[in-house]
Amino acid sequence: MKLAFIGAGNMGSPMARNLLRAGHQVTVYNRTRAHAEPLREDGAALADSPSDAARGVDAIVTMLAEDQAVEQAVESFVETLARGAIHIGMSTIGVACSKRLAERHAARGQAYVAAPVFGRPVAAAAAKLWIVAAGPPEAIERCQPVFDALGRGTSVVGADPWLANAVKLSGNFLIAAALESMGEAFALVRKSGVDAGQFLEIINTALFNSPLYAGYGGAVAKEQFEPAGFKLRLGFKDLRLVQEAAESAAVPMPLAGVLRDRFLAAMARGEGDLDWAAIARIAAVQAGL
Repeated sequence: MKLAFIGAGNMGSPMARNLLRAGHQVTVYNRTRAHAEPLREDGAALADSPSDAARGVDAIVTMLAEDQAVEQAVESFVETLARGAIHIGMSTIGVACSKRLAERHAARGQAYVAAPVFGRPVAAAAAKLWIVAAGPPEAIERCQPVFDALGRGTSVVGADPWLANAVKLSGNFLIAAALESMGEAFALVRKSGVDAGQFLEIINTALFNSPLYAGYGGAVAKEQFEPAGFKLRLGFKDLRLVQEAAESAAVPMPLAGVLRDRFLAAMARGEGDLDWAAIARIAAVQAGL
């Protein structure tokens, strides 16, 4: 396929590289051009704007940090993206934003498929992301070669694109809840004199047997929060989006409010650029550790 890729950050760069390796023709745009330059060696063309990147492509992928960045990019390329072309939105954005994007593209005769991903940069590099997709069935079918190049599986959750964003935000809420609960439990065992690494081995053998607990639990046990696979400030953004979606759907989520305050406390400590597992430090600090 002839593709454009907008966003060459920690996630976007390895994703664009995997599309190139799968044989797709890819034009990349990144606001900071230097971050996209290494992709030239893999065969990417570089564009000077999202609008330029979108000319003549079958589909355009966005992988950006927040709603505003995605909407600004769309406003740049929506007039040059061909009728019948597809915007594949792989960013973690709000439900309301996803609905606006679907309407904007429909008005131009374009398709919009929301396809946010679960996985950190190492999974992106290994093409082992899990993709949650929603949108018109025929458009999703056309996108499958893209998904196959990027991930180990795809879950299609409906014909309305925003459904995929609701799933992604709900998943990130569960991860944040796990991080907070690990922080509290690790603080308790550490203050009681039990080795944190041993505690992790016990719970992940006897209780969870989960890659999430193994990976994030290891970071919490070692207090190793750099380099950030997913920055804490982005987790804070996602919790705000969870609360917005919950309010719109009239779903009480009291724990989301607690988690947002924990993230805010970490942000106030200047830890926004650490990995979001660093919220575990708040429980440790409050425990006098």
